[in-house]
Amino acid sequence: MYILKPGIKRDPERRWALPDRIFFGYGACHILAGTYLTQPPLAGFHAERIVPAEGFAGYHIYLTNGDIAFDYHGYSVRDRLLKHHRKGWSGLHPQWDCTIEIVDFDLLNTSELNRRKMHGRDQYLFDPVPRARRFIKRIEHREAAARVAGTIA
Repeated sequence: MYILKPGIKRDPERRWALPDRIFFGYGACHILAGTYLTQPPLAGFHAERIVPAEGFAGYHIYLTNGDIAFDYHGYSVRDRLLKHHRKGWSGLHPQWDCTIEIVDFDLLNTSELNRRKMHGRDQYLFDPVPRARRFIKRIEHREAAARVAGTIA
């Protein structure tokens, strides 16, 4: 888990300058997920979001087929992703808790995102969708998902 220096998320230039994994892992995960869903490299995936308990940070959106998940880490076992996320946030805040929800809104629609306190694609320094497409394109999706699927007991 990365901890961003104070002020980075509020500074458009510093935020844009983050490496892709950090950019999409800390504040633009919804853009990565929404971009994936516009031209899914693998069928059967939908978006879910981790919603922290009132007063806590730790929102995250990822894609899943129920067993395998995709986010800024690439592909992983969904349960392991959730355990990793919980361990990181509860290590910082012992009372941290969350719920998991299926995303039922457009992850690239600014007004839908703003209602949920997320930035729309037009609210970043530059449009993050082409950046997300490049990130997604670098991955061998079938091979990576098959490797993860082989680890599910």
